[in-house]
Amino acid sequence: MGDEGRVSPLKNFVAGGVAGACLLLAGHPLDTIKVRLQTQPKASSAQYVVYRGTYDCFRKTVSKEGVLGLYRGMGAPLAGVAPMMAISFFGFGLGKQLQQTDANTPHTHTQLFLSGCLAGIFTTVIVAPGERIKCLLQVQASGGGSRYAGPVDCAMRLYKEQGIRSVYKGTVLTLIRDVPSNGLYFLTYEGLKDLMTPEGQSVAQLSTPKILLAGGVAGILNWTIALPPDVLKSNFQTAAEGKYRGLVDVLRTLLREEGPKALYKGFNAVFLRAFPANAACFLGFELALKGLNAVAPGW
Repeated sequence: MGDEGRVSPLKNFVAGGVAGACLLLAGHPLDTIKVRLQTQPKASSAQYVVYRGTYDCFRKTVSKEGVLGLYRGMGAPLAGVAPMMAISFFGFGLGKQLQQTDANTPHTHTQLFLSGCLAGIFTTVIVAPGERIKCLLQVQASGGGSRYAGPVDCAMRLYKEQGIRSVYKGTVLTLIRDVPSNGLYFLTYEGLKDLMTPEGQSVAQLSTPKILLAGGVAGILNWTIALPPDVLKSNFQTAAEGKYRGLVDVLRTLLREEGPKALYKGFNAVFLRAFPANAACFLGFELALKGLNAVAPGW
């Protein structure tokens, strides 16, 4: 794999924060649709379901709540996404650094995958509570209720009612979703960049369209393996307390009531979101990194 020598994990941290903001702004509307499709009650007939598909959910959300309804619940991830992606890219950079003794020796596919897995572990601490709050606010809005006034109110109520365990409900599922998917995510991005770099040229010279393509494809492959545990996580985190006894119970209940297709609820919304959101994410990262290298080359 072609690398550009060592990249400072600290620079990765700062550039990753920019990447996270780009990812959220580009992808949150379809994330709202995804969560609402994943968590809507099962109905015996398509005539009685709340949303018949991605477009129907989009149309009803905008009609009922306006365009801002698509950004419902964005406060929690907005507060967490910049540090989350900063830590993710930091973890990836740290993983690469720990596995490489010579800056001129390219990383192997396995090393890149393991570095991505480390990034997934690092981010779960921030992601899990933010995802829990985001999902509750998104589902609350689609159900017409108003139990929580906003992200801070939601977090405080969860903590007061059942303590820190309630805030971090779904952490194991978040780990199951994020560790392998992050490994594939970064491996795919780095591999495609290397593949698209002409012989004799530097990876840093890749054009914007190629960076967007590599980032978009990485996002799609990431969600290919992340979606089933994401469906389980969304259902577990938004369920009434005591409804599920754990991961296996969520899986068993969904398979019994809706069959294997339940694990790919929100498929269209996820994959419509994955390409542009992650393309924007990696472009933001690369531009921020170039800016940092120009301003502080020795940092």
